[in-house]
Amino acid sequence: MKRAVVTGATGMLAIALTNLLVSEGMDVIAVIRPGSSRAGNVPQSDNVTVVELDMANIGELPVMLRASGVDKADLFFHFAWDGTHGDSRNDMDIQIKNVSYSVEAVRAAAALGCEAFLGAGSQAEYGRVKEGTKLAPDTPCFPENGYGIGKLCAGQMTRVEAKKLGIKHVWVRILSTYGPYDGMHTMVMSGIKTMAEGSKASYTKGEQMWDYLYCKDAAKAFYLALTKGVDGKVYPVGSGNVRPLRDYITAIRNETAPDLPIGFGEVEYYPGQVMYLCADIRELNEDTGFTPDYSFEEGIKETVEWYRRKYLE
Repeated sequence: MKRAVVTGATGMLAIALTNLLVSEGMDVIAVIRPGSSRAGNVPQSDNVTVVELDMANIGELPVMLRASGVDKADLFFHFAWDGTHGDSRNDMDIQIKNVSYSVEAVRAAAALGCEAFLGAGSQAEYGRVKEGTKLAPDTPCFPENGYGIGKLCAGQMTRVEAKKLGIKHVWVRILSTYGPYDGMHTMVMSGIKTMAEGSKASYTKGEQMWDYLYCKDAAKAFYLALTKGVDGKVYPVGSGNVRPLRDYITAIRNETAPDLPIGFGEVEYYPGQVMYLCADIRELNEDTGFTPDYSFEEGIKETVEWYRRKYLE
């Protein structure tokens, strides 16, 4: 049976990926922060082994696993990253450590005999692009914060390190995703929470043209990118299509509380508001066959059902 390592395993995308890997018949080593309050989010399965290990010590993973009788893994998916929100995005000390930990993760993957490494990058690597431009693998990158700079640097350094160590390397730049276990600060989850409580949610006019991808589709993209993608490539990950943000918000309302009004136009656009975000997934599709399975309405239905089970029952 093949085995995969997933770092940052308590996050939404890593959880969706873990479920997919298990469904593909793989064993999963789920690496989480020691004492994580979200440890219970990791899927419960005989095929999932949780390892508590700080990323500062990720180089110890091969020794730890061998001590428990695991001497090899096949795939390595790296999601762990500190400083993803608020002021921490511009904490350069944190971001520099993230880059170093990512390089160490490649070395750990090689020491475990992994044949391939996938790193989770971000749309933040691109910075600001001309409105209407789809984000492609070769779109020039001019990140505007430490988080985006760190991700861009990690993608380049892990690629070079993986080549040096003889393992396949794929880097994905993730756009807007949503689904069960997403953070409550996001537009989707905060909207579901507010509406489920019976309150009107306030928004901008919602004219932004946006690309949203359900977490299960994102997990599918990661798996296909690493197993079928081209070594050394960067793949933007999104649906490849845009809709006005107000359409997504209306779909959330329709699924959560159909009779509630929506406060469109009650919040001003912030200065420099990005009005267009979309992934160019043509190369991902051509190389791996990836296409999304879920419409936004289908993904939101599952997400709202999960929210009700977790928080309201």
